[in-house]
Amino acid sequence: MSASIVSRSDKKITIQVEIPLHSSMLDSEESILHGVNEVGNLATSEALKQFDTDGSPFMIGDMKWYPKGCLPKYYQTPYGEVEIERYVYQRAGGGATFCPLEQNARIVITSTPRFAKIVSRKYASMAASQVLPDLKESNGRAVTRCFIQNLAEAVGVVAQVKEEQWNYKTPKLEQAIKTITLGVDGTCLFMCGEGGREAMVGTIALYDREGERLHTIYIGATPEYGKSSFHERMIREIEEVKKLYPKATYIGIADGAKDNWSFLEEHTEKQVLDFYHASEYLTKVASVAYPKEKAKREEWLETRCHQLKHESGAPKQLLAEMKSLREKGSNEEEEKQLESAITYFGNNQHLMNYAVHVKKNWPIGSGVTEAACKTVIKQRFCGSSMKWKEKGASIVLSLRVLVLTEGRWEQFWSKLNQFGFPVAA
Repeated sequence: MSASIVSRSDKKITIQVEIPLHSSMLDSEESILHGVNEVGNLATSEALKQFDTDGSPFMIGDMKWYPKGCLPKYYQTPYGEVEIERYVYQRAGGGATFCPLEQNARIVITSTPRFAKIVSRKYASMAASQVLPDLKESNGRAVTRCFIQNLAEAVGVVAQVKEEQWNYKTPKLEQAIKTITLGVDGTCLFMCGEGGREAMVGTIALYDREGERLHTIYIGATPEYGKSSFHERMIREIEEVKKLYPKATYIGIADGAKDNWSFLEEHTEKQVLDFYHASEYLTKVASVAYPKEKAKREEWLETRCHQLKHESGAPKQLLAEMKSLREKGSNEEEEKQLESAITYFGNNQHLMNYAVHVKKNWPIGSGVTEAACKTVIKQRFCGSSMKWKEKGASIVLSLRVLVLTEGRWEQFWSKLNQFGFPVAA
């Protein structure tokens, strides 16, 4: 099997390839993939050549660059490895060399931009040891683990360096956005030599009039950055969203952690305690109210949760009922559970106006943020025996939030395509 160019012009080429068919469909598909990769390699070689110079000297600023010759180099593509002869330049006094083709074609280390995009996206979702067989199975591409890590690291570094300069656009959705929730939470990440440390996750979720979530922005920070850096990232995103949706109702949703509320109160007009955290405390109280009567206990819990969600003044009434249960004989463990619920409701009544939220189709749960802790952090960083160094964790997280926030990944690569790859340059 061999692909060949049968015609070419300034703007296009025509390639011919013969693909053998087999009695087995699986074998035929393998032949097709091999043929497609041959065509891709040949086409990529021709495409790369158009980004080279003609070998003439040129100026960059006040410095003149001279050709050292047309030298060969291997580049990695989605279809295979290709060897290209391209001009390399150097200044008259020697020093570092410069390859215009690599800058013009947006080469990332030795990879074409599309292959860098494919590999770095996969690495954002799975370990290098999993990317290897995935690339082999899906693309027919065999590369090394070191290549995957180095390539993804290079892309991740750009994402970090350009984070503040490259403002990503939140989509202007067709449906009217009536409510926007802000949520922040922390989750454990195991670092080399340091054990478990807290990584931060934030969400900005956009809802329509009916309370349906239409878009979510994810923000993350690994432990070394600290909460102040994480909050700065959140604030940048919040400011951009408020420019786009100034009339929306901004609501902060979280659990009872004090640090979360001090931040959310500053950036939202309304705040609500996660309903499901509150209902967990009612579950504890139900066990005190009816320790041995399961049916009554379940009925009590269902009734009180409904009251909490739908009736104004329910938090105050439930708190009074909890206090009345102090007189009921119970063991030491039940007393502790009851007191924790009384303290929780006593401290957070002002954040439990669920009836108003439900009536207006405003969210009452922090499930978006809690789910983000799992999807952004846990699924990628907390596999069996995984421990991270600070640099590696921050790079993967930078890639991951771009991938998970709808539209960001394409925007990032559009900017790379427009401005070039700054690390390589």
